[in-house]
Amino acid sequence: MSNTVLLRSSQPKSATSPGATAAIVLIVWFALVFLLGARGAFVTPPGTPPLPILIGFLTPILAFFTGWRTSRAFRAFVLDVDLRLATAIQAWRFAGLGFLALYVHGVLPGFFAWPAGLGDIAIGVTAPWIILALIRQPGFAAGKPFMVWNLLGILDLIVALGTGVLGSGLAVGIVGETTTGPMAQLPLVLIPAYFVPIFIMLHAAALIQGRHLARDSSQQA
Repeated sequence: MSNTVLLRSSQPKSATSPGATAAIVLIVWFALVFLLGARGAFVTPPGTPPLPILIGFLTPILAFFTGWRTSRAFRAFVLDVDLRLATAIQAWRFAGLGFLALYVHGVLPGFFAWPAGLGDIAIGVTAPWIILALIRQPGFAAGKPFMVWNLLGILDLIVALGTGVLGSGLAVGIVGETTTGPMAQLPLVLIPAYFVPIFIMLHAAALIQGRHLARDSSQQA
C-alpha cells in the first residue's frame, strides 16, 4: 500500500477530480487574500491582537478538518496526496531566510524574525532528505522520523504565528518602532493568511497518511 500511496500522482486525473477542485479553491483563496490585503483589511492598530490575520489563518485549517470529518471524497483526496510532492512544497520554506534579511534591514523585530526564519530554513533544508527517504524506503512515511519531522514543521509555524501575535499586541505605536505590522500588509500578509495554512494542511495530510500506513502495516504483520 505504501507504493500505491507514493505513486498515485502518476494516475490521470479528470477535470472534475478533487485535485482540480482543490486547485480552483487555492486560486480563489489566493485572490481573496490578495484583494483583502490590498485594501488593508488585515491591518490592526498597534497594541491590538491581529484578529483578521488569525481569522485568515484559522478558517482554511478548520475547513480542512471539517472536510476530513464530514466528506468521504475529501478524505480520499487527502489520502491520495503524493507525499513526495507535499514534502517538496515544504522545501520552499527555505525562503524563511527572507525574515532574517528583513530583520537586518530593520523591517521586522528579531524576536519574530529569528525563530520564524531559522525554523523555516531548518524545514526547507531537510525536506530534500525526507523526499529521498520516501523514494528509497516506501515504508518511511509510516515511521517515527517522518512523523517527527512533520510535527516539528507544524510547531515552527505555530511558534512563528504566536510570536507575530505577541509582537502585534506589545506594539505601542511610537515613531521608529520595529513591529510585526508589515506582516499584515502585502506582500507579507500572504504568508500567514495563505501559505502558512497550506503548509500546515500539507503536514496534516502527511501525518494522516503516515498513521494509516502504520496501522495497515501493523495489521498485515
